[in-house]
Amino acid sequence: MVNELINVTRRQIVRQVGHWTMAASRLGELESLIAPSAWEGLEYYLGTAVRQRLREAVDQLLRQGDQLHAALNAAHDDDALDQVRRQLVDFRKRYLRTEITLDFYADAINIRTNPHLAALLRACDALAYRSMAQVLDPIGKPIPLVLTYVDKGLGASILKAGLRLWDQRTESPAAAIKIVYHNLYRPTALIHETGHQVAHIVGWNNELAAALEETFAEVSPEVAEMWAGWASEIAADAFAFAHTGYAAVAGLHDVLSGSDGFVFRHRLGDPHPISYIRVLLGIEMCRQFYGAGPWDDLVRVWTKAHSLKNARLSTGKLLQQSLPLLPKVVHIVLRTPMRAFRGRALGRLIDPSRVSPASLIQLERQLGPALYTSMHWIWTEALRLLALTGLQVATMPEQSAEILKKQEAWMLRLGASLKAA
Repeated sequence: MVNELINVTRRQIVRQVGHWTMAASRLGELESLIAPSAWEGLEYYLGTAVRQRLREAVDQLLRQGDQLHAALNAAHDDDALDQVRRQLVDFRKRYLRTEITLDFYADAINIRTNPHLAALLRACDALAYRSMAQVLDPIGKPIPLVLTYVDKGLGASILKAGLRLWDQRTESPAAAIKIVYHNLYRPTALIHETGHQVAHIVGWNNELAAALEETFAEVSPEVAEMWAGWASEIAADAFAFAHTGYAAVAGLHDVLSGSDGFVFRHRLGDPHPISYIRVLLGIEMCRQFYGAGPWDDLVRVWTKAHSLKNARLSTGKLLQQSLPLLPKVVHIVLRTPMRAFRGRALGRLIDPSRVSPASLIQLERQLGPALYTSMHWIWTEALRLLALTGLQVATMPEQSAEILKKQEAWMLRLGASLKAA
């Protein structure tokens, strides 16, 4: 009777082990998950890196499956079978985590089966990479690969390169950055996300948090803690501003604009600043580096649409206490030397004056149509082109359709050249 029960138990485990290990082996068939034409939408070195990392994830799972089979073959009593059952549960969890990893990259890459979209995303890959190179190259840090993809939603996001993936064993082979459909033709949010990656690599967030906490300590411990908790998002906003100027601020405004409930929302532990003051911080960056400009109209409309009287009493008090210190915050983030940048300020590594309205207008005047058609100028000035387009859309909204067509055209040229390369 005991032997019969052991045999029945064993058969049940054999069936389950067979099911999950066969499923694991099918995960290794990457071509069944990711279309060949989608792989072609990636630059060669990026595709190679992603393939290699996904293979590693599957191979590690398969090795665990081999160990599970070996344990099962050696199990001939209740205690041993109980141990195999526990190993099976662990293997199933590992399989599901590995499946999530592959599914994420399959979704991100398969979007490139559309040649038009693939070209635009290759251009986004290049913009993101170039934005990081301008900071990481001078301080001797390696620049991660970039995989951009497009998805629904309101804002962009990033899975940073080098982080552990869902299988908890494999590291992300690239900075995987989501661009949302509505911002595909003015993707300044892309540069915000690369700012997160750069801050992570150089260890800027903690240093900035300490500087902000010290600055706001004169107000109150509560306000100081609040601003320190916002350091990572403030860093990314400043990074995007340094690269794309007012375009980044206008784009951020359009994402954060909403009801008073949304604009004044304050949640403990949320790394995102309250939207009301986040927009005002971006406008202060423009004022300090560019003086008067279209952002002055933006601030009038913003503060009229969202009166502090409509904020909750506690939130309104925090904001009122913070407003006078915005110039200090800008100075800390963009003008203060940081250990993370080898004793240099972010604004020295990426000079925001290169994307001032005056500089961008002069760039277009000097180069004329060649700025949008010459591969030399598109490659050299891609980030400034992004800044210029964003500036024009923000200041000449009646011409947005025409402006964005030019943006699409040069991005397609850039993406096509990268595929050829």
